Amino acid sequence: MTSQEREATLAIALMAALADGAQDAREQAELRRIASSLAPEAADRLDALVEEIRTGRLTPTIVAATLTSPEGRQAAFELAVGVCDADGAHGEAEARFLERLRDALGLDAAAAAAYRREAGALVSAPLGPRAGPAAGPAGRAAPDGAALDKTILDAAILNGALELLPQSLATLAIIPLQMRLVYRLGQAHGYELDAGHVKDFLATAGVGLASQYVEQVGRKLVGGLLGRLAGGLLGGLAGAATGSAVSFASTYALGQVAKRYYASGRTLTADAVRQAFQATLADGRALQQRYTGAIQEQARTVDVSKLASLVRG
Repeated sequence: MTSQEREATLAIALMAALADGAQDAREQAELRRIASSLAPEAADRLDALVEEIRTGRLTPTIVAATLTSPEGRQAAFELAVGVCDADGAHGEAEARFLERLRDALGLDAAAAAAYRREAGALVSAPLGPRAGPAAGPAGRAAPDGAALDKTILDAAILNGALELLPQSLATLAIIPLQMRLVYRLGQAHGYELDAGHVKDFLATAGVGLASQYVEQVGRKLVGGLLGRLAGGLLGGLAGAATGSAVSFASTYALGQVAKRYYASGRTLTADAVRQAFQATLADGRALQQRYTGAIQEQARTVDVSKLASLVRG
């Protein structure tokens, strides 16, 4: 892959991130992460690329002309869909951008629409059945800690396995599965949570939704699929293994901190949650090595066509 193709892929990710019109400080940090994940050599051009996109000098049509292979064009479109969907189903402005991008890339309309529906089904899946409002754990028997630890470990193994799969939808499923894990842990302690609370908890811990996806898909698509186009198969495989370890560790840490948070009656401060997540992340990295075989075995059994059902539990 040429540097021009890598920069074109980065530009498409930036367009997707800017499609909803958000331009706050958090969005700028997100764009920095995108640049470092997808094309480190183009990161120093980030401000110029953003300005060209915002002023309309750089359009999907111009960028698409740089991506000549069908694989590269499909990968760029899937990346854009994921960036738009990572924090929830995309809005009208993002939908219009994806249509323009699909036209510019010359992709089949029916196939592109089907991919967007599949992605939307993943990110909009309900966290779980609601049993009505609950005030908290008062008067409730303490949950089985060993059973919750198994739930957390199983979720970490599954997300580590998903990162080994080449499909970008498998990567997109990791975020809603992490959200569902937090929901289940809260429910076990007597709390009925909504998606907004779960997203806030992830953000407090330091797990950004869109930024996590960009980092994961940048490792998978650019290091893997797009790397193969440049003859970098071994680098792609190494990237997948790294991504699997990161997804396992982050899911494990998120689950353990959520268990502690809800067991405390939600009394932990935001700083305490962040510090606990970082400390437990190291434990998750060490633990991942013990479960490499289980992760690989799980990857062999995942049916990608049923990811939405998997996310819904």
